Amino acid sequence: MIDYVSGKLATLTPTMAVIDNQGIGYAVEISLQTYDVLRGKDSATVYIQRQVNPRDGSEVDYGFASQEERELFRHITSVSGMGAASARMILSSLTAEELRNAILGEDVNRLKGVKGIGLKTAQRMVLELKDKIVKGDGASSDILFRTDAGAASEEATTALQLLGFAKPNINKAIQAILKENPSASVEEIIKAALQRL
Repeated sequence: MIDYVSGKLATLTPTMAVIDNQGIGYAVEISLQTYDVLRGKDSATVYIQRQVNPRDGSEVDYGFASQEERELFRHITSVSGMGAASARMILSSLTAEELRNAILGEDVNRLKGVKGIGLKTAQRMVLELKDKIVKGDGASSDILFRTDAGAASEEATTALQLLGFAKPNINKAIQAILKENPSASVEEIIKAALQRL
């Protein structure tokens, strides 16, 4: 199984990249997020996720500019009825931050705004992913949904856990605080969270 490929960026389009590694060209499907990161670069590293089409057994490699985006892709494709093409469309239409806010805020209209995502699919995404985000099931979702205030958020979370608060409640409070004040310091986050918890 290939985890990542590094090399010369031989071809780049908004939907595909070819990485030349020692004379072998690895073609990967990409999202617009990854395209924006790779644009203008001579060489690149892309993180690989292989998807097998259940209908015909064909394999497609998807490439991501970061491990975080790959994790997000995996989360989306874990939702029942969501395929790789839909996941790529979502990642091309919404940033990780916008997607997180839509799921936490249960904003099905925002999710429905993505081409090919209907009401039932949007509701299923909220239902199946909200719990994972709020509970912070392991490091992957912490990394995945990190904001610019990630370091402050992590420090505040640790401090509040030491004070005896439950992580799901802490995460919910911190999300709300950072939505109101994205540049909040550790002290400001803790003070505001203590008023909410």
